[in-house]
Amino acid sequence: MIPQEMLHQKPIDLRHKCLFYIGHIPTFLDMLMSKALDEPNTEPKNFTLIFERGIDPHVDDPEHCHRHSEVPEKDEDWPTLSDVLGFRDRVRSRLLKLYEDFQSGTRTLNRHVARMLAMTHEHEGWHVETLLYMLIQRAGTGTLPPPGFTVPPWEALAEQWNATIRPPSTPTAMLGPATVILGHQDCEGDDLKRDITEIIDGHEFGWDNESPPRAVEVKQVKMEWRPITNAEFLVFYQDHKEVSLPPSWVENEEGMEVRTLYGPVPMAIAQHWPVLTSYDSLLTYAKSKGGRLPTEPELRLFFDTYEVGHNGGANVGFRNWHPVPATTGLVEFGGRGSNGGVWEWTSTLLSDHEGLYPTEHFPGYSTDFFDGKHHVALGGSYATIPRQAGRRTVRNFYQHNYPYPWVGARVVYDA
Repeated sequence: MIPQEMLHQKPIDLRHKCLFYIGHIPTFLDMLMSKALDEPNTEPKNFTLIFERGIDPHVDDPEHCHRHSEVPEKDEDWPTLSDVLGFRDRVRSRLLKLYEDFQSGTRTLNRHVARMLAMTHEHEGWHVETLLYMLIQRAGTGTLPPPGFTVPPWEALAEQWNATIRPPSTPTAMLGPATVILGHQDCEGDDLKRDITEIIDGHEFGWDNESPPRAVEVKQVKMEWRPITNAEFLVFYQDHKEVSLPPSWVENEEGMEVRTLYGPVPMAIAQHWPVLTSYDSLLTYAKSKGGRLPTEPELRLFFDTYEVGHNGGANVGFRNWHPVPATTGLVEFGGRGSNGGVWEWTSTLLSDHEGLYPTEHFPGYSTDFFDGKHHVALGGSYATIPRQAGRRTVRNFYQHNYPYPWVGARVVYDA
């Protein structure tokens, strides 16, 4: 999907060039394997200096950024694509050999190493999605469509959606009062403790900000059954031009279009899809309706009650290469359905909580972003791997004014 001429381009200025992510994924895997196994890095070892960690600079002050890799300034000083792919293949061979050693009994698997394997697997999932939401900004002007897949029959799909998508049976869902358990028991600090380190089967591994479990009280609220749609936000945008144009849209002579990995499609095709834009813009929309965006516990309660998940047909795990209309809120299905294949913003800031044990495998994964700018997002997009979309404790997070990820929102009202 990345033509040669795009390797050294940045589809989004606030992220690295495309080539970085091709090198970052195997470098992260190699570095965490070496650290967990106390072994040297795969050659060339200087890849750790270039590809160790990506960037997430402050949107309103790009000079302010967490610790990250120092990448070459000139295109010619970067490793070639061939060198990067050769390195990737050597790292993958190293990983496969590790699994063979576990299977043969040459090595003994413990929870410390198992966590590393879970983290590196999920890390690749995170960054596949990052790279895709970057590439979609150039779809139709550089990015190639997903190889091996036919272009969706947009007109036929739109006709089908217009004919079959029904509004919710009631305006809102009533939630709470209720006690919601956030998180699970998964402390990395316990991994090497006697009587724990060998307990792997059945254990649910997660990221540091998912543990430990916390009980939170949710008051009674009324929540929209479905995320804000492109059509709904378009009406709002036309009357509120102080709100930024969502980067998931393209405005041209033909009117408003919505970006897909196959290139932009007319708004009439994507009108029922959830709109993808910043927390700030969606909060402004919610306030215009007399509501707000949900807290993490409120949205978690909604998902626990009504979201069907991947096994129930939700649009995650590349079931489609694009969003689809949400289906929740129909009385005959008990309100259960899918949100259309997007993450959803919450008003909850990513921050410390009692019992959080910061990861030592990947220092700073969460703690670097306890900055009052990053909001928790829940759920999963159409490109989120089912392992992550299906674990109810997973917490994604983005800056409130960062509009590029595949994140929507729904409106909630205090009861």
